[in-house]
Amino acid sequence: MAKEKLEVIKEAKLTNNCPECFNQDLSLTFYQKHTYGSFFHKITGDLSNKLVCNTCLTTIYPVSWTDDIERMFNYYQKTAVPAKKSSQPTLLFYGLLLAMIALVAGAIYLFISGAI
Repeated sequence: MAKEKLEVIKEAKLTNNCPECFNQDLSLTFYQKHTYGSFFHKITGDLSNKLVCNTCLTTIYPVSWTDDIERMFNYYQKTAVPAKKSSQPTLLFYGLLLAMIALVAGAIYLFISGAI
């Protein structure tokens, strides 16, 4: 089973007012999803974000955003550059591939030498 992890790609402090407590201590974070499996490590193109007030510790959802918060969100969304989508094999994949090649080479050697 592959494990999924959200990696932080951009974090910004906003000085806009919180819609809940009206303090000016907001934190905006952008995440990119990475999956770690037995054979491959994949960087996906899935991006997500989270806006949190550091004073009242509430997550602020887009429904309650003001125009100022939305304007700052759009600006920081343009500056958050995600890593390219990619897939990298793990050491287990290379070990299994090497074992399969050795097994096939051994079978071919035994077949050519007439042992089989």
